[in-house]
Amino acid sequence: MRQYIGSNPYSFFFILTAVALQLAIGALLREQPWWVMALTAFFVGAFASHALWVMIHECAHNLIFRKTWPNTLAGILANLPHVLPSSVSFQRYHLKHHAFQGVYDLDADLPSYWEARLIGKSALGKAIWLMLFPFFQVTRPPRLKEIRMLDAWILLNIAVQMSFNAAVYFILGPQALMYLLISFFFSVGLHPLGARWIQEHYLVHPTQETYSYYGPLNTVAFNVGYHNEHHDLPSIPWNHLPAVRQAAPELYDSLVFHTSWTKLLFRFLFDPKITLFSRQVRISRGGVALNAAVKPDVEFLEAAQVASRP
Repeated sequence: MRQYIGSNPYSFFFILTAVALQLAIGALLREQPWWVMALTAFFVGAFASHALWVMIHECAHNLIFRKTWPNTLAGILANLPHVLPSSVSFQRYHLKHHAFQGVYDLDADLPSYWEARLIGKSALGKAIWLMLFPFFQVTRPPRLKEIRMLDAWILLNIAVQMSFNAAVYFILGPQALMYLLISFFFSVGLHPLGARWIQEHYLVHPTQETYSYYGPLNTVAFNVGYHNEHHDLPSIPWNHLPAVRQAAPELYDSLVFHTSWTKLLFRFLFDPKITLFSRQVRISRGGVALNAAVKPDVEFLEAAQVASRP
């Protein structure tokens, strides 16, 4: 697999293209009815915004440039059409997710206990959770005590983003800014693309903790569905992840995987057995899953264990 490890600087051109595309569409929509804007955001903008999320993910792993700082700057650029500054913070928390997956106090990908309890099992609750997914994510960092919530790079991310938002508002108009924001929410929320967050680590087959997606949307999502491959070898850029699966079919084809984000979205919404508790939770930094829990995670662990049973 060593031949696939490295960086892919050509990804930077995809960032430039997606940012330019979102701005151009926003400019074209500034005089259109709101429903045209909303439909365009759902069917076009969400895919461009999600692609930029994948590029931010590549930047977080230093998979575009060799050094960290140009990757961080590229992530800030990719963040611009998302309206909400998050690329640098994502970089910090995502690397912890890889190192301490499922550890409640270190993994921001894991829902908070109050969050899982609030949403419950209903389709309506889970739909609201997906629709407001970015807001729920913002509530998780305070429980991760080992990560600074602010540093110079995060402040730069905020300053650049706020300046960009102001420029879009005054030059292209408020509707263009709203188009960008709605595209962002669809890209990570109540949309087939939002099922990606369910696909990656929600226990649809409780003996397996991480799942890949092998479907057509990988074409416009830069192979982000190859999630087992990515977790096994996070130093391999998006364009080589299919080759990892092809090189080791005996490993990956024997695992449970998804072939439709749309099907998974509806299953998550309407299957009461899949909830925010359907995650593997740990309290050991060494990664050992514990059968007994200690406070403050005892309720989440117990609920997650019950939810994960066949």
